[in-house]
Amino acid sequence: MNNTMVIQIIDEKAEQILYNLEELQLIRILSNPVQTKQKLSEKYAGKLPSQVSEDLQKYISQSRSEWNERSI
Repeated sequence: MNNTMVIQIIDEKAEQILYNLEELQLIRILSNPVQTKQKLSEKYAGKLPSQVSEDLQKYISQSRSEWNERSI
C-alpha cells in the first residue's frame, strides 16, 4: 500500500511521533510546505517597467474598442 496523506501538525508531540515512525521505516515524511493562493495582481506587481505597462494598457484599450465597434 502506498497512500499519500496531508497532515496538519497541531502539537509538537505529534511531530515527534511522526519522526519516530519514520525512523521505524513505517512512514516517509515528505517536505511539502503548504502554499497559500496568491492573487495574480500581487504575484506580478511591479514586474513590467512602467512604460511597457502603459503601452500594454493602451494597446488593450484600443483592441477592446476596435472589437466593440465591429458589426458581426
